[in-house]
Amino acid sequence: MREFKEPSLEERRSTSAKAKQAQLEAARAKAPANDPKFAERKAARRAVSEAAELRALDRKAQRLAKEKAQAEEELARAKAVEAAQQAREAEIAQAAVRKAKTDMERKTERDARYAARKARNKKSSPGRNRA
Repeated sequence: MREFKEPSLEERRSTSAKAKQAQLEAARAKAPANDPKFAERKAARRAVSEAAELRALDRKAQRLAKEKAQAEEELARAKAVEAAQQAREAEIAQAAVRKAKTDMERKTERDARYAARKARNKKSSPGRNRA
């Protein structure tokens, strides 16, 4: 039997380099860039992605417009609520003024009745307090 001869380091390196080069050439030969329809597919993908970006931008613009409209509506509601609150406060203040005026009128009427009664009592019984 013949003895097995081990390959040297240089032989192993060159064999490995040749194998790698062969794999690289095979990969380059199978590369999609060499396919004639590759450019068409790439252009179609680019068109689809651009259309998707346009739709996304359109959705974003619609969302922003909707948010703006909602903010304006909320602001209008807040202003309406504030106006209603101010109207209620003004109504309450007017009611308080009317009540105070009514109370003053009643007090004035009561004081007038009291003064009239006192004046009647003084006229009707001048000697009553004399003893």
